[in-house]
Amino acid sequence: MSPPAPLSLPTMHSPLAGLLRGAPLVAPLDGTVRAALEAMAHADADAVVVADPATRYPLGIFTLHDLLRRVALPGAALDEPVLSLMTAGLVTLKASATAHQAATAMARHGISHIVVVDEQGRLAGVVSQAELVDLKRHGVQELEREIAHSPDLPALLRCADDVRALARHLLAQGVGAEALSQLFTSLNDLLTARVIELTIDEIELPEVRWCWLAFGSEGRLEQTLATDQDNGILFEADTPAEAARLRAIFVPFARVVNQRLDACGFPLCKGNIMAGNPECCLSAAEWRRNFGAWIGTPAPEALLKASIFFDLRALYGAQVLAEQLTQWLLRTTAASALFLRILTDSALQQSPPLGLFGQFSTSGAKEHPRTLDLKTQGARLFVDAARVIALAHGIPDTNTAERLRSAARAAHLGNDDVRALVDALHFIQSLRLRHQLAGPAPGAHNRIDPASLNELDRLILKESFRQARTLQQRLRLEYRL
Repeated sequence: MSPPAPLSLPTMHSPLAGLLRGAPLVAPLDGTVRAALEAMAHADADAVVVADPATRYPLGIFTLHDLLRRVALPGAALDEPVLSLMTAGLVTLKASATAHQAATAMARHGISHIVVVDEQGRLAGVVSQAELVDLKRHGVQELEREIAHSPDLPALLRCADDVRALARHLLAQGVGAEALSQLFTSLNDLLTARVIELTIDEIELPEVRWCWLAFGSEGRLEQTLATDQDNGILFEADTPAEAARLRAIFVPFARVVNQRLDACGFPLCKGNIMAGNPECCLSAAEWRRNFGAWIGTPAPEALLKASIFFDLRALYGAQVLAEQLTQWLLRTTAASALFLRILTDSALQQSPPLGLFGQFSTSGAKEHPRTLDLKTQGARLFVDAARVIALAHGIPDTNTAERLRSAARAAHLGNDDVRALVDALHFIQSLRLRHQLAGPAPGAHNRIDPASLNELDRLILKESFRQARTLQQRLRLEYRL
């Protein structure tokens, strides 16, 4: 396969000079608001710059927002000088600055336009927030195309770096945890699928229906910047002998995929829950047998398995196989009251880290003193509770927020209550992502010192933990625990 042609689309790392189109719209110093609006309408523009005609130094900008705030609402006359109603104190960037720097400046100053100047400070053009939104969209599309057409593993390694860089950039821009996790998981799915495709080109697989399964956080579409692999293979086989024969072919293939995913930045699972492990490379009948054993005899090990394997989805291949397994799984768990009761009891073992009078109850561990674990003591409380609700009510969704939203109907949770739960979960996830972006110490990717947060974040985090407690109390009442 030949490498893809270089893409010419600008990205968020491109200089602003490459985004400027034609001469900027300029209003004279003695111009009126009416004349400025007529010029904007003629050029189909949403802003005009007021500049010194002799030096071309920008003095201010007049936008549609200024029209609303300073002309329409106060009832100012359109014949007023635009100089008196423009926004002065411009935020400017040189043409050599990047689109990323422009987006950061807009977010920091709460503005929707950046005036671009040359090295001498003279007007070069204007870049709008809408243009940068389009650019971000194009940047994602460009990255998707690069992943889909990567000719080899080195090209995919570069794409993997770009995915993490994009996630960090969007997080820094204030993109919400749900949207960011969905985008991050979508791009990582593409990466994984392309790794599988490249490996299929090298290793011949049998002519049977099969699919690559994602478990755990990947199965829930909730990956963060510090997520390892949890995956498996599901294939069709009519007999145990045929299953053993097919497994002997799939396992070596899967181990190559696991190693290549590790090279792309998805660490190998320490618990060996990976498709390259024969215990995770099973026929449909074998997967049903395992799930049936865990449900029928819910020992501690079975509950641990449930917390990972029950959040499954097909990432590549014959998706219908995973859908059939999920439908069987939901029917089986809904009919097992004992399993659901024990799974619920397990989900309630960890409490939110709130002590007396609603204060944070931090860890006394020597390695990470005075910290909270936002995964184990925070996000997991919602994840585990939502899994119980989904399995009990036949909800096929794997994503925690979608499970809770579906529970508003299936489990008769109020819409307002569910929105509060989802908001709480996403705030905790946002804190996790921000903390991971900052580069925490080894072993502390999910641990945070609440004293390091600002007052508002501490208040919202406490309320988020209270929402987790409310969700757990609902499960206790339902199962009389």
